[in-house]
Amino acid sequence: MPRPASAAPPGPVSAPGVPPAVRAWAQALGTALAGIVTMIVVAALGLWAAGATDLPGGAFLSVVAAAVVIAAGGTVGLSGEAGILAQGAAALDAVPLSVTLAGALVVAACFLLPLRHRAVAGTRELLGRIARTTVCWLVLLLLVSLAARHDFRISVGNDLADELGAEFGATPTVGFRADPGATLGFGLLWVLALLVLTFLVSRRAPLSSRLLHFQDSVRPPAFAMLCILLAYAAIGLVVGVVELITGEHPAETFAVLCLGLPNLAWMALGIGMGGAWTGHVDKAIGLPMPQVLDDILRTGQGPRTVDLGAIAEHDGRAWLLVAVAVVVLSAAAILAAVRSPARLPAWRPAVELAVALALTLLVVGLLTRVHAHYGLSLIGVGDLGGNLGGEVVLEPQLLRLVGVGAVWGLVTGCLGSLVGRRVRHPGEVGERRPPA
Repeated sequence: MPRPASAAPPGPVSAPGVPPAVRAWAQALGTALAGIVTMIVVAALGLWAAGATDLPGGAFLSVVAAAVVIAAGGTVGLSGEAGILAQGAAALDAVPLSVTLAGALVVAACFLLPLRHRAVAGTRELLGRIARTTVCWLVLLLLVSLAARHDFRISVGNDLADELGAEFGATPTVGFRADPGATLGFGLLWVLALLVLTFLVSRRAPLSSRLLHFQDSVRPPAFAMLCILLAYAAIGLVVGVVELITGEHPAETFAVLCLGLPNLAWMALGIGMGGAWTGHVDKAIGLPMPQVLDDILRTGQGPRTVDLGAIAEHDGRAWLLVAVAVVVLSAAAILAAVRSPARLPAWRPAVELAVALALTLLVVGLLTRVHAHYGLSLIGVGDLGGNLGGEVVLEPQLLRLVGVGAVWGLVTGCLGSLVGRRVRHPGEVGERRPPA
């Protein structure tokens, strides 16, 4: 019997005259290249707005490369050197999640593009696509990491001190170097996790026949978590654009949007649900930060807790975060319930959503932590004052985040399950089975 004209082909179709292997590697290279270029552009825009183009010695491109390496899961080490009399120390642990999110979305979209008309794909074919994309990604990431290195000479504040430092071999410098080995290792985990998550959240991603039975229980809550994170990023983008237009510091706002929008938006998610972060700001060291967060953390009395109560003391609109959390999480729970099979008991989507939301907030907490420090000491005695020493610390309260995530997941999951059963049409999703 002839195949209907609308039926999808059983496997990938190559263009005439192009060998399938060449086409497959071209698609993998295109996917990796699109992701890297996107990350470079977003990082460059953010660092330009933050004033990195004024860095001495043509360091701008090196700093952009370092930001991309960190955003892609790599490692960049900071070091200080001040000769025999002085010693410098520097550390930076912060992920520019705007760069990460932009690259991840582009890679996922390009990876799925050739598979968009497929319902089922063989395990060997999928593993081959993942392997080729991973290889191309790691090669490009290695090239970027080789460019992520630079040294800066630091002035201690006056000409006499600088001359004495040069005379005694104590001219301070600070530099950064990407660690190629660690970058490739963590970059491998990053891209594999991204591709796995792509299959988890997308119903358009074809699975092998052996994995089809997992999609009913895994994909609905995973897709709901993606919707929550993207919804908060979109809300943060709207708020940021309004602040960009009406605020007094447009350059700083644009830098935050291009470098740390998800960091702040996903912190707002956790805080609105009752989670918290702790930290402090010693001195400004060039990291863009919203004013209310800076006001809370800038204190000489030790670590401060950043939660709803602390933010409300500085801005009464903080309680809107609770309302936003209720709306977004309830909508995501209903969406997950509608996408789940109708035959599932009412408690099942609630438990699945509780687990998914707890894991999501755990990851959000780990990704939004910040620890940045730069200091310079003379003969081992303290920082030399001025702007030569500073520290920003922001750590999540992980147990609290996981706990509130589980509670909110259970409550909204029950609500979503009840509403989802009312809006789902008979036979929809629940009786529809994927092809074997």
